[in-house]
Amino acid sequence: MKKILSITMFAVAMIVAMPANAQLKFGLKGGLNINKVSLSKSDLKSDNQCGFFVGPTVQFTTPLGIAVDGSVFFDQRNMKIEDSGNEETKHLNYIDIPINLRYNIGLGSLAGIYIATGPQFSFNLDGKSFSLKDIDNTATQYELKKSEFGWNLGAGVRLLGHLEVGYNYCFPLGKSSEIKDDSTWGVGKKVFKSFKNQTHQVSIAYIF
Repeated sequence: MKKILSITMFAVAMIVAMPANAQLKFGLKGGLNINKVSLSKSDLKSDNQCGFFVGPTVQFTTPLGIAVDGSVFFDQRNMKIEDSGNEETKHLNYIDIPINLRYNIGLGSLAGIYIATGPQFSFNLDGKSFSLKDIDNTATQYELKKSEFGWNLGAGVRLLGHLEVGYNYCFPLGKSSEIKDDSTWGVGKKVFKSFKNQTHQVSIAYIF
């Protein structure tokens, strides 16, 4: 929590420090994501699955081309996981809040490119757990994290001053879900399976 607060305060400080002629713009952004599940055990398998995200975005831009943008997205991530010979597709819904530092490079009055990086905070909307059944019809319970923390790397182009097309990769800085061993071996519960969500996104935004 201290790390999250520090990053948020840094972003706020940058916004406050911007010169008076900085521009504040609002927009709408959405697109497709490809969710890749990184698994901790070889008996777990996963295929890439497509989902979508959409929501409002805001940008603070300085005359030097440095900007901060923040968004609030509804994000549906689809996962196809095979566990012990049985596979299921899961639809998980999140609220994502990315806060990115951007550098814009103008290519004339009608076009430009940008690169971006920054933290992303994700909040699970679908409860604490879901289950997968194996070939013996025995259900294995996955405990979902209530929130996730990741880091974005992105780039894109701006066209006609308002339209943006971009690519973003968000890699996790923690686990998305885990299974804990409830047996009496050792003391306490031990994690023996887990996964992390890695997301590739292709987006389109209209900035007013």
